[in-house]
Amino acid sequence: MKTNWKLFIILLILSAIGTVFVTPYTLTLQGGMPTDLPIPIHILLTVQIIQNIVLFAILIGLGLFISKKIGFGLPILEGWLEKKGVKQRFKSLLGISIGLGILAGVLIIIFDIIFSLAGVTISLASATQTNPPAWQGFLASFYGGINEEIMMRLFLMSLFVWIFYKIKKTSDGKPTTIGVWLAIFITAVLFGLGHLPITSALTALTPLVILRAIILNGIGGIIFGWLYWKKGLESAMISHFSADIVLHVILPLIILI
Repeated sequence: MKTNWKLFIILLILSAIGTVFVTPYTLTLQGGMPTDLPIPIHILLTVQIIQNIVLFAILIGLGLFISKKIGFGLPILEGWLEKKGVKQRFKSLLGISIGLGILAGVLIIIFDIIFSLAGVTISLASATQTNPPAWQGFLASFYGGINEEIMMRLFLMSLFVWIFYKIKKTSDGKPTTIGVWLAIFITAVLFGLGHLPITSALTALTPLVILRAIILNGIGGIIFGWLYWKKGLESAMISHFSADIVLHVILPLIILI
């Protein structure tokens, strides 16, 4: 199966942009520019960016290879590279992608409030008072929409779908609905668990705190996973970006008013 090198390069460039854009946000979370480094900060940041690009080159290559085997992909970019008319298809997925992304952001805020009422000491509202400003949140949203979707959907979810596809497939040789939903849920849970190291730096990891991390991050994971399955990776990317705009741009601005 041939690799679509043009698509690979486009995704790699986009992931590099996302990596650069998230840097101010990350530095603010870490307390600003470190002053006691053994090497200059610009060299350290350059090395970290290069490491990320190498990592995403591997994830993109594997993701594109696996996704083709299960019939998933990036219909808009693939169609555009093949010089097919994709304008109408892009318009058709734009509304649902943005709409579900906004819904994901709102649902995450609602469940965050519920967990706060249940006794969890951390919340999105309190975090926005000390977290990066809205402009950094806007730039970081590109990392969420591009890099995290490449990592979690194009690579990881595709991998799980492929595993379940190998176990059982439909009569016409496609992944089963149950297999895809299992992959969506497993990827969403793993995404939530992946946020626990950051959460542990803010509060003790109680069962309720762990459940909060899984549910809050899982909401988006399920929505983005469904969009990747039904509409393609571009739809999941747009939706994830839209959700992050709600959480990292609009919410901080509302809290600060």
